[in-house]
Amino acid sequence: MRVVLAAAIIASLAAPALAQQDHVRRYHEQEPEKSAAQKAAAKAAADAYKRSLRSIPDQGPTDPWGGVRGDNGSKPEAAKAANKAANKTAKSKAKTGNAETKPQ
Repeated sequence: MRVVLAAAIIASLAAPALAQQDHVRRYHEQEPEKSAAQKAAAKAAADAYKRSLRSIPDQGPTDPWGGVRGDNGSKPEAAKAANKAANKTAKSKAKTGNAETKPQ
């Protein structure tokens, strides 16, 4: 009885491995030689595809979060420029002694 059970277990483990083997010859792997007309037609189709890609206008950079920020949101460049201007005025006031200080 143990021999029959062992044979059944081995057969059940071997069945998936046997199912993964390719038993059918693949005839589609070897492409037949194309005629000159077929080669010319394929080249014309490829050229037409490339021409159609060139006719698509280039699009500028998109902002996927533009709708979330809203129209009046500040741009990073504008914020940097504002910070630079604020730093310059603070430095000039500190040099001239006109800096406003709050009492503590």
